[in-house]
Amino acid sequence: MDYGKFRYEESQKAKESRKKATHISIKEVKFRPKIGIGDFDTKVRHIVEFLNEGHKVKVTLQFRGREMAHPELGTKVLNKVAANTAEMGKIEAHPRQDGRNMTMVLAPDKKPPPKPIKPAGDSDSTPDSQQSTPHEVVASPAPTPVPEVPATVVETPAAPATT
Repeated sequence: MDYGKFRYEESQKAKESRKKATHISIKEVKFRPKIGIGDFDTKVRHIVEFLNEGHKVKVTLQFRGREMAHPELGTKVLNKVAANTAEMGKIEAHPRQDGRNMTMVLAPDKKPPPKPIKPAGDSDSTPDSQQSTPHEVVASPAPTPVPEVPATVVETPAAPATT
């Protein structure tokens, strides 16, 4: 047996197995207990993007000063995040407090989003911009004709000439 050939084949097998492996990274998004609605929505949108890409998301809520006296506010924010991302991911680690931080880990769902069903014969006949959408199209009623009104001429008296 040729040792060089054996090593080459082993390296090729290792290379193939690395191609098939999935690399899941953990993204972190930080919140505060008194976060505003707009900031909250933006951060949740980022979480949804990360979950759709297949990343796990660590949601961290930071307490400062007197906020430490009200951990229920932090739990409320993290539960709201979990409720808003329930369709895309699931809770892997429930909220728990570690010192001044409360953390929760979300993982993406295994099932991919449903793909639209295309008719078998029409795949190449229409361009993408002309394909029908799954939404119902409602036709607007025809405009009613406006009756023609004859133009009326109104004469105004001329102003007297002053000289």
